[in-house]
Amino acid sequence: MTIAINGTNIYYERQGAGKPVLLLHGWGASTEAMQSIASCVAALGREAISLDFPGFGRSDNPPGPWGVPEYGAFVREFMAALSIQGCDVIAHSFGGRVVIFLASELPALFNRLILVDAAGIKPRRGPRYYFRVYTYKLGKRLQRIAWLDRLLQISQRQKNAGSEEYRQLSGDMRATYVKTVNLDLSPRLSAIENETLLIWGEKDTATPLWMGKKMEREIKNAGLAIIPGAGHFSYAEDYPRFCSILKIMFASEE
Repeated sequence: MTIAINGTNIYYERQGAGKPVLLLHGWGASTEAMQSIASCVAALGREAISLDFPGFGRSDNPPGPWGVPEYGAFVREFMAALSIQGCDVIAHSFGGRVVIFLASELPALFNRLILVDAAGIKPRRGPRYYFRVYTYKLGKRLQRIAWLDRLLQISQRQKNAGSEEYRQLSGDMRATYVKTVNLDLSPRLSAIENETLLIWGEKDTATPLWMGKKMEREIKNAGLAIIPGAGHFSYAEDYPRFCSILKIMFASEE
C-alpha cells in the first residue's frame, strides 16, 4: 500500500488484526527487513504496521537532506494519517533514533517502546577516527588545487573515504546520513516517560551492548533483555527468543 505524506509517496504494509504496533526499520533497510517481526506481532494477536522511511525501500526520497527531527515529523504525520497515535512501537537501529527523539518530546505519541539494538548514542571515538576525519577535511581543501589533486589523486582517495554505508549513498541521502549519525540523543534519554523494553544482541558491534545498558540506566522505566551471542540484527539471529520476549511484553498488558 502507498500513502502520500506531504507530497511524498510512502510504502507501508499491514498484517494481522488487533491493537496496532508500528514497526520502524534500520538504516538502509525496509519493510522487508521487518517482515519477520511483523509475522511475530500478527501471530500474537496484534496488527503490525510497517513502513519504508523516505529514501528507503519503495518510498520516495525525502525532498532534501533530512535529519532525525525531519524523520520524526514524518512519523508523526504518518501516524496521524492512519489514526494510530498512542500505539506500541518496535524500532530497530535507526528507527530507534527516531523513536527516542519523538518520545522525549511527545510521550503520548506512543504507548510502550520496544527498541531493538537502537542507535542514537554517540560512539566512543579513538585517535584513529579523529586522524581520519582530519585527513579527509584536509584533502577537501587540497583537492581544489588542480595540479596537486592530479599528482596525489586526492579526489579519487576522497571517494573511498567514509564508512561503507556512506559510500553507497549519493546526493541528498549522503547529507542525510551525516546529519543523522552526528546527532547524539543521549541528553534526551532521561526525558522519556514511556515504559521501554530494550532488546539487544550481546555481540552487537554496530550499536554495542554498552549503549543498551546506558539507555537502561537513563530511561526512567526501562528494562534490558540481552540475546546471547547475537549481533546487530538480534531479532533475526535468534528469532524464537525474540518472539518469546515480545509474547511476554504483550501479555503483560492483558
